[in-house]
Amino acid sequence: MTRAIPAIAAVLLIFATVLPAEAQPSDPAAGSVQNFYDALIASMKAGGTAKSRYEKLKPAVEQDFDLAGMTALSVGPTWASIAAADQKSLVDAFERMTIANYARNFDSFHGEKFLVDPEVQTRGPDKLVKSTMNPGSSDAVAFNYRLHQAGNNWKIVDVYLAGNISQLAQKRADFATTLSSSGPAGLAKKIDALADQQLN
Repeated sequence: MTRAIPAIAAVLLIFATVLPAEAQPSDPAAGSVQNFYDALIASMKAGGTAKSRYEKLKPAVEQDFDLAGMTALSVGPTWASIAAADQKSLVDAFERMTIANYARNFDSFHGEKFLVDPEVQTRGPDKLVKSTMNPGSSDAVAFNYRLHQAGNNWKIVDVYLAGNISQLAQKRADFATTLSSSGPAGLAKKIDALADQQLN
């Protein structure tokens, strides 16, 4: 994941906090984003190692992110032709990488502020949730989330760094070369290696 995030964005990811309980958003899509950040802040406050934070974050990531959908979108049109066993390996690796990235970059809490906009935009079948990260020592930075409905829940399918830099678009460009040269198994191995780097 870090290969797909500009260096400045990776630094900015250190700062975050959540709305107080009485200001929880009413829109279910915004609620999913807020729920994830509740877990993220709890993990940051707990500190510990990247691996311990990974275990704390895993349930929230599995609940609030459509990991299978994100993996398919990151791989691109060839996803449908990949064998089911290889698809599962890719989803498992993608999940590890996603959780490890947050566990590594959000490692401590210093009172930073992260505000979720309650005014959610509808984009066809999807919803766009905007948020503002306020480090306190510099200008606020936008982090926006695209969600779609999966069953009865709204789940994150893309994160836009600085408001408009799609992580999935970056991952697709990064994954394409490996997928072409090494196939699905090689891509899964690469993604697992990226997760391992974050957890070491």
